[in-house]
Amino acid sequence: MLEQAQLQLMRHLLPALLDKAKKSYEFHHNPLGLTDTFTARIRKFVPKDFKSLEEFYFILAGIYRFRYGTNQLELLWDGTDHLEKYSKDWTEFFYKSVDQFCAEQLFVQAVLDLTVFLPENDQPVLSGARMQNFILNRFKIKISKQSGYLAA
Repeated sequence: MLEQAQLQLMRHLLPALLDKAKKSYEFHHNPLGLTDTFTARIRKFVPKDFKSLEEFYFILAGIYRFRYGTNQLELLWDGTDHLEKYSKDWTEFFYKSVDQFCAEQLFVQAVLDLTVFLPENDQPVLSGARMQNFILNRFKIKISKQSGYLAA
């Protein structure tokens, strides 16, 4: 059920990731709010889709399930169903994580490279790898190449 909630929320959460990255860029690199061609391009960018950020989302979702997911349904006494609770918990974790990640300029640059600057990004795989490396180091997790499993 947790994975189902995460998949349902992906189309709502990925735009929030991009918005947070744009705001973080402006805060750190353009605190006066001046408009130049680079900043204007970031501000005006509206993505057609978020496929370039999906790998990041799936990795973060997998880490959340690995760290915080259980295979037992807990008793909920407040009348909410499990899907609703998982959706709320995952959304809170996602926003908290994105806030922390966007404090790191390398992460923000990788998000912008995979979205705003993707057409001219010569090596989008490199930007994706930077994001993956960032998140795995942040949570101190390694992905086993042989099995594909997460390990703490």
